[in-house]
Parts: sequence; structure tokens; C-alpha cells
Amino acid sequence: MRLEGYKHLELSDKEVFTRHLRAGPPAISELTFSNLFMWRHHYQPHWREDDDCLLVAACLEGDEPFGLPPAGSGDQVRAAETLCRDMAKAGYLHDLQRVGEDLALELEATGRFSISLDRGNSDYVYLASELAELPGRRFHRKKNHFNKFVKNFPFEYRPLGAEMIRLVLDMQENWCQLRDCDQDPGLASEDRAIWEALTNYEHLDYSGGVILIDGRVEAFSLGEPLSPDTAVIHIEKGNPDFDGIYAAINKLFVTNAWSGMTYINREQDLGLSGLRKAKESYQPNHLVNKYVVTPNFL
Repeated sequence: MRLEGYKHLELSDKEVFTRHLRAGPPAISELTFSNLFMWRHHYQPHWREDDDCLLVAACLEGDEPFGLPPAGSGDQVRAAETLCRDMAKAGYLHDLQRVGEDLALELEATGRFSISLDRGNSDYVYLASELAELPGRRFHRKKNHFNKFVKNFPFEYRPLGAEMIRLVLDMQENWCQLRDCDQDPGLASEDRAIWEALTNYEHLDYSGGVILIDGRVEAFSLGEPLSPDTAVIHIEKGNPDFDGIYAAINKLFVTNAWSGMTYINREQDLGLSGLRKAKESYQPNHLVNKYVVTPNFL
């Protein structure tokens, strides 16, 4: 992907991204520096500044590039128009994707854009207190899974520190061998992204948690603040040999790392029925709807 005036995302760009994202905190899970950085080999993000906005374009291998919603304190409608023009000038399709509902409706209201709901990429958002406490009948099954895990397996929960990175990488390698990541492009890309996140852990804004059993990491999760009241969980992995371990890492990570947050964003279901069922089983508070936005003026 070649866009005039745009540059590849690098670790040294973190300060610029942080400044813009703090000025206008996003609601969508994709728009954090750490997330874009860990997935940079998969999405190939390119960026530039435009007044008080950050313009970012991405491109999956073999696909057409697309723009992400502008971020920052500036005029995001004007910035969206600029990003679409930049992409059209380079000869690419010029849709914006993963656009949150507020901005999408604002763009549609100008009469210069058409929008369509992208349900598979809409984020699931939960009350942090409910994920931590699993209260009432709605969470009865989840609490049973958690209690069964606690009863059957002597374990230790710890915040993820630099001294445990190697153990987490070992667990991820074992998980990938079990799932044949080399044979699945999506899992292979995720494996690379997790390696990037962990090997750069001290330079990024992640918090992590692990479950140790017999001195081995058997589950881990990575998340970060998305806005002042919301944390986003980017990665959650567990060894399926330990029944209930996913319920345990979900509950323990929120309880220990995100008790000060009101909401937990657990990202999208990608239109996969099994993943949708799993995310709905945790009783989301609401969805962050995302849209594909197409300019009518180009």
C-alpha cells in the first residue's frame, strides 16, 4: 500500500497516537496504538496527521486498502473526507470501515456519504461489575464453570509481569500446536500479533493476567484502557484441558485488573456463529455498532 505522505506504523509513533487518542477517546476496539502495533504485519497500518486528527489506512494482504475512522480532537468529518480523497488519489477504493455509530450518522447527515451496518465487526460491551461478580440467574452457568475450575484445580492468578513473558510465550506455542496455527492463516496472524504484543510488552500500554497451574501458565489475557470508563480485552487464551479455565481467566482478569472500569469491551464476533454465541452468553450490556462508510463525492 502506497499513500502519499503516510508512513508505516512503528513503535516510535506511540507518543503521537497517544496524544490524539487521549484528546478524542474512541469507542471502537481497533483504535489503540497497542492494538494497531501488534497487528501491524496483518493490517499494514499507514498514518499521517491532519491538523488535530489522526488519519489511518489499513490493508489486509490480498485485499483493497480501507480507511479507519479519524481520531483526535479536530473536525472528524473533514478529516474523513480528506482520508477518502487520499485513498482515491492513490487509486484505491475509498471506503472507511469500523466506523462508530456517532461518526457514521454524522457523516451520513452531510449527504456526502452512505453508510451500512457491519454487524460482524460490532463490539460487545459488558458491565465490568457483572463480569467480575457473575450475579444472579443470568450468570448461573458461568458461575458454575468458574466454581468447578476453582474446586478441581489448584491454581494461582498473577498480574502479567516481564518475568513471566517467556512462560506465556511457551503457553501460546503449545496452544498453537494444539490448534495447528500454521495451517490456519487467521490463527497464524494472531500468533504473530501475540508475539509482537508480548515481546514489546514493556513499551506498550497493556495490562495482563495469567493463571498458573503447577508453575506453568495455562491461561492468559491482555487488555488496555480504551477510554476513561472502558477497558478492552484484546487476547484471551486458555488450555482446554482444564475445564472452566476460560470462565476463570475472564472473571479473575476483570476482578484484578479492571475493577475501576465501568465497561469491558470484548471486541467483535467476526460474523462467526460460535463466537457470537459465546459473546452473547456473557450478557452484553450493549453493542458498539460499526459501519462501512462510502463517500458519494468521489
